Amino acid sequence: MSPHGSASLSLPSANTKGATPRSDWRVVGRLLPYLLEFKVRVAVALIFLAAAKVANVGVPLVMKEIVDSLDPSRAAVVLPVALLVMYGLLRLSTTLFAELRDVVFVRVAKRAIRRVALEVFRHLHSLSLRFHLERQTGGVSRDIERGTRGISSLLSYMLFSIIPVILEFTLVAVVLLKKFDWRFAAVTFGAVVIYIAWSIFITEWRMEIRKRANELDSKANSRAIDSLLNYETVKYFNNEEFEAGRYDEHLRKFEAAEVRNEASLGLLNIGQSLIIAVAVTLLMMLASQGVVNGELTLGDLVLVNGLLIQLYIPLNFLGMVYREIKQSLADMDRMFRLLSENREVADSPGATDLQLRGARVAFEGVGFSYESNRRILHDVTFEIQAGKTVAVVGASGSGKSTLARLLYRFYDVQQGQIAIDGQDIRTVRQKSLRAAIGIVPQDTVLFNDTIFYNIAYGRPEASREEVIDAARAAHIHDFIESLPQGYDTGVGERGLKLSGGEKQRVAIARAILKNPAILIFDEATSALDSKSEKAIQSELARIAQDRTTLIIAHRLSTIVDADQILVMEGGRIIERGTHRELLERAGAYAQMWALQQQEEAKPVA
Repeated sequence: MSPHGSASLSLPSANTKGATPRSDWRVVGRLLPYLLEFKVRVAVALIFLAAAKVANVGVPLVMKEIVDSLDPSRAAVVLPVALLVMYGLLRLSTTLFAELRDVVFVRVAKRAIRRVALEVFRHLHSLSLRFHLERQTGGVSRDIERGTRGISSLLSYMLFSIIPVILEFTLVAVVLLKKFDWRFAAVTFGAVVIYIAWSIFITEWRMEIRKRANELDSKANSRAIDSLLNYETVKYFNNEEFEAGRYDEHLRKFEAAEVRNEASLGLLNIGQSLIIAVAVTLLMMLASQGVVNGELTLGDLVLVNGLLIQLYIPLNFLGMVYREIKQSLADMDRMFRLLSENREVADSPGATDLQLRGARVAFEGVGFSYESNRRILHDVTFEIQAGKTVAVVGASGSGKSTLARLLYRFYDVQQGQIAIDGQDIRTVRQKSLRAAIGIVPQDTVLFNDTIFYNIAYGRPEASREEVIDAARAAHIHDFIESLPQGYDTGVGERGLKLSGGEKQRVAIARAILKNPAILIFDEATSALDSKSEKAIQSELARIAQDRTTLIIAHRLSTIVDADQILVMEGGRIIERGTHRELLERAGAYAQMWALQQQEEAKPVA
């Protein structure tokens, strides 16, 4: 195991002081390439949007003409049917064009969300093991969830709220300047400026509260998922209330942040309502005075009232829209930062596919450390000839499992090199390298799916017969057939419905199905009892035949037939040779062998 603990996700905080509003808006630039795929749809959606707003502004203009035509002072004798029909058509057009805009644009938004989510998912799988040992699953999943939701919100609010408000405000301004004196436009513009300034000022303050609430939400979610994943451990130590207390501690802080958030929303809404009320009152007084003085008609009064209502209704949501846009930008930025995470282990620009010519593996002067102040491997040199088996033994922490991780290129060596058939594995594509290696890990984690799915995962395109043959080779077929649902039996979260030995056999079957040129057994039989271990040991020897095999073992009885045995201590190879040679040397290996023989003899005695 790595020395790394379960630390929190190493992402910058959402409320980093160094962040600027400009940095938030850079996220929009990262989103544009995903939208350009549908340039025509975006253009058509904008046309429908403009048509809807023109129709919306046209409604009060037609209403003015209807009211004026019905004014008794004009001695109207004919019902203005044409105007009434036009009024109805404009009302219909407002909704029709808005719905058409939504229908046209929905594919753009959903495709962008899908592509971004897929890219983040792929990138997370491309990151090094170090990142995944340090991250917290709940926090990352919540970041991706909020980020993809943020894309939908941003596109929706930008296209369907901000742009329409700007367009409608422009149209209203033109009508006010053409039909009324400057005072109407001055009051309207002044109110809008004050309204926007107030909304932005309060919303910026609220954003800090919201960011804090989101961080606490992610922490609470991470705490809950971590606790549930370790359900058995919680039960072992009777710590249900302890876990509930830790979870509630995060929820309490989140609750306080949410209360502050809602209180600040009330302040924002009161200020907005006050600004709108004062502006509407002033404009209606000006319009009423114009009617009294004979300068304006009743239709003009209706027109002013209709224009202001249509302008201020969307403005009334400006604070919410601005807040949601800022929140969406912050959520998207947090998700896009996952894409900025350094891969640490990446294919070099000139990487080629691994060319196998027997699968000879060579560790040449390998030095490695997980952390700069703690060296794990020191000048490790050994060779596994093509088709041969090398076993590595040693105490916990001696660096055995690190050899497997380096060969699989979960990490890159810091000194020396690892080569397969003379090719430095850092110069070949990771996909081709890992296709050549099959591994049975010490700690087998299964997908929450069926037994069949988990075995077939070794080679998803394999036929059912091949999967069953692999299960037979791993001596688990009879057990699976004894289950009520057979191969369709679910294994539960992380395979918890199966015993350790059963999970280990599934992992062995999966490796057999993959049929790789190089095999790694990382204490592959550690979860099996002695009887099961002996039953499967001959099978492991059979599948390892003619394959280059690295065995990391604890029980020395499982590796007595290895072509070479390496004894590690403190990250160094201190002994090497066959089982017989090492016993004759009477060194560290001989002592380990004697100890294990004594332990195995105790139950018999």
